[in-house]
Amino acid sequence: MIEPATRNLPAAVPLVIGVTSHRNIAPDEIEPVRQHVRDFLARLRREFPDLPLVVLSPLAEGGDQWAAEEALAAGARLIAPLPMRRSQYAASDFTVPDARVKFDALCDAAQVIDVAVATDGGFDARVAAPSGLERDMRYAQAGVYVSNHCHILLAIWDGKESTRLGGTAQIAHYHLTGTKPEQAERRRRATRSLGNDNERLVYQIVCSRDEPDGAPALPLRPLDTLWRKGATSLPGDAPMPEEFHTAFSSAHEFASDWRKYAQEIDAQPGLASGSRDQKDESATSRLFRPADWLAIHFQRRVLLSMRALYTLAALMAIAFAAYDNLPASDFMIFVFLLLFVLGGVVALLAKRRSWHRKYLDYRALAEGLRVQSYWHRAGLSLMGDAEFARDNFLQKQDVELGWVRNVMRGSGLDNDIAGRLGSAEQLQGVIREWVGDDEHHGQLEYYARKAEQRARTHALTERIGAASLFVGVGISLVLAVFVRQLSTDAKNDLIVVMAVFSVVAGVRSAYAYKKADKELIKQYRYMQRLFGEARAALEQAADDAERRDVLRLLGEAALAEQVEWALMHRQRPLEHNRI
Repeated sequence: MIEPATRNLPAAVPLVIGVTSHRNIAPDEIEPVRQHVRDFLARLRREFPDLPLVVLSPLAEGGDQWAAEEALAAGARLIAPLPMRRSQYAASDFTVPDARVKFDALCDAAQVIDVAVATDGGFDARVAAPSGLERDMRYAQAGVYVSNHCHILLAIWDGKESTRLGGTAQIAHYHLTGTKPEQAERRRRATRSLGNDNERLVYQIVCSRDEPDGAPALPLRPLDTLWRKGATSLPGDAPMPEEFHTAFSSAHEFASDWRKYAQEIDAQPGLASGSRDQKDESATSRLFRPADWLAIHFQRRVLLSMRALYTLAALMAIAFAAYDNLPASDFMIFVFLLLFVLGGVVALLAKRRSWHRKYLDYRALAEGLRVQSYWHRAGLSLMGDAEFARDNFLQKQDVELGWVRNVMRGSGLDNDIAGRLGSAEQLQGVIREWVGDDEHHGQLEYYARKAEQRARTHALTERIGAASLFVGVGISLVLAVFVRQLSTDAKNDLIVVMAVFSVVAGVRSAYAYKKADKELIKQYRYMQRLFGEARAALEQAADDAERRDVLRLLGEAALAEQVEWALMHRQRPLEHNRI
């Protein structure tokens, strides 16, 4: 009996390896192929020790099963997306007794997903297993599901193209290009996914097939290994392509921060995920808690460092004005230099510890998970669709945030394992908690409150600027009127006072610009209006289907707003030399 390694452990931030493989691999290559799989999994463990490995395998005979066995032996979590019901799959595809025994053992050790149910509601379990074209379509559907939900596709493949629907060649081609298997016969007109080379990675183990002319495609050789992305290939023993290593390293860093602050996160009252009912809490909701907590934590660090830098900048300007204008103040130049050094230390510390980047990344992750969680609870999880929100979330705007989409893919797997939600009660709960009603504030109240806060802050900044201008003009008039009566010391004192007011107003204005106060007021008011319209539409909706449509549109708008927010702040990093 195969033991289900780490079966009960949460893999909220996993590194997901999908598997597609030929069945009829040459017998003398079986053990070397398995050794390559072992080496590959061990390499990922060494490079990303804080990311639990998850292997997605449909458990077909051949490489699918070998990879699953090696995954369990390595302590990875095994998830089996099956192309049909387990009983139908076993009866139709595993006619050899030993193969069926192995399949049953692997299913017992895995978490099984019926892809047909997860993606389109499935078909009647009472009918016979699908055959012919329908059977091939089921295999293609399972392969696409594996591709859409994995971070690296492990392809045990001879490298040859094939027209066989749902075969290894088509799944690998889909992962590399975005051309769906059912479009393989009409590739000239097929819809492709462009601009995703930075998120679709294949690790290929080249194999021969146990059939005439079973040698791999030239110039490939049996048991070669390759990294493949788009049309680019690199030797398998070379380092992982940099952009993918960076994305996985960012997820690894998030997992490390989660572990570092685990006690503080666990001590936080409430679920902080939008779900107040434990039975409604999905894997996505559970992941929202650390993402949200860490985003707030690093936001505080960023604000603290910003306030410190701008305060030091103001004091530097005042110190220099005093040095330049006041008698017996030569020591102020040393104060100026000391303040400059302190500012450099603060800026260097913030940069070294990546507070600004982590704040933006973790906030993007939390907001994406918020929408994903509410959609799942409302019955809107489209986990089998390549156009799911995570796949477009910040993709065009910031490819560096590919790791955020990867984490969302991983949490989506657990949602599929848990099964579909979306009862009438759960839908109403989502509306109350997300949008808000008379008793629950929701995001409608949040955006109204934040818009008011930002408006007050901006008004204070404008008042300080007006006061500075008034003082500056007043002192200028005094100097002009009493130019002959005032002593040199008195003039210098007035100039220093003018400089102090000007510096305070200028630094305050620069600080408000860095926080993007004016732009955020507009965004918050727009989202307040959007949630208000959504609330009105939900109250007028005729049925739950219409309510779900409103929530879908609302989620898309919320993700778009997050894109604007992230871009706005990424363009205004904390830099010591620009303050």
